[in-house]
Amino acid sequence: MKKKYLGSGRKNQKLKTRDKILNSTQALLEKKKDITLEEVANHAKISRATIYRYYSNIDILAAEAILDLSTKSSEEIIEEVKDLNLKEAIMHIQKYYNDLAIDHEPGFRKYLSVTLNADQNNKMRGARRKKTILMLLQQREKNMHPDEIEKLANLATVLMGIEPFIVTKDVCHLNNEESKKVLSWGLEQFLEKIIGNR
Repeated sequence: MKKKYLGSGRKNQKLKTRDKILNSTQALLEKKKDITLEEVANHAKISRATIYRYYSNIDILAAEAILDLSTKSSEEIIEEVKDLNLKEAIMHIQKYYNDLAIDHEPGFRKYLSVTLNADQNNKMRGARRKKTILMLLQQREKNMHPDEIEKLANLATVLMGIEPFIVTKDVCHLNNEESKKVLSWGLEQFLEKIIGNR
């Protein structure tokens, strides 16, 4: 089996493990306010070593788990775009995540602040956006090389969510609507060159 396919399988497994950790955290937080990484690991039926590879800090995990409650699953979003062409589907995904960032901006900024101030060497943060784009491309683009799918997913991910909003708002001094328009325009221009209207 080629390395790139093995790498893709590992990434998918990491995303599944991350989802299992978030779901377990949400379930525990419904029962009590203060939880530990060890309790989450036990609930998720994973080792302590595994959970520490993903989250070294319970505050980061709790913040992400709470934001995750407001977020549709990748599967739900893919279902919403099933009748759209690929370009329209990716644009819809961007709109969803950009609206989510605006609607929950204080929570996302707080979460980002906590994660950036923690020791997060090789930790996955977020990953919902990329997972959704990857799922869409892997379903629809059977002839696209896996490296191209990865690059397309990475670049599309850069143009959605809280991080580009921080740049457009804090650095470029745009308001929410102006930010959305610029990010939408950027993604549309990029997609037009790469995939056209398919």
